[in-house]
Amino acid sequence: MTGMKEGAGEDPFAEDPESKAESHETEELGEREVGGSSTESKEGSRQEAGSRQSMRIPYKFRRDGVQDGRDRVPLFLHPKTKSAERDALHELEDRFDDSVSLTDLREALVMVGLDHLDEVELHLEEWGYGLTFD
Repeated sequence: MTGMKEGAGEDPFAEDPESKAESHETEELGEREVGGSSTESKEGSRQEAGSRQSMRIPYKFRRDGVQDGRDRVPLFLHPKTKSAERDALHELEDRFDDSVSLTDLREALVMVGLDHLDEVELHLEEWGYGLTFD
């Protein structure tokens, strides 16, 4: 016995095994509906699946911690960049009226950079990339 209350360590977003069984039974009944064709119930199931898919829990809430599912990557920043990163973090926390994880911010910044490689290229050129000394 661990001394913990029942359910204290359980995942609040995990599906209840009983509700899974009930859900499966309901789907089977839908296909065997009297007077309805199985094609109609299959289309209804597809629509239900689509609506369930759009209600996915955002990554921020379904993970165990900010490092969950991420590779550890060392990041070395110039002081000016680090200062700008801190300013961006505070700005976004003000916009969301909530705390923002530095790890999430950094990954979002990388993802946006990947979507804007032309701008990244210009910045790298400022650092000397693309120069040739023939």
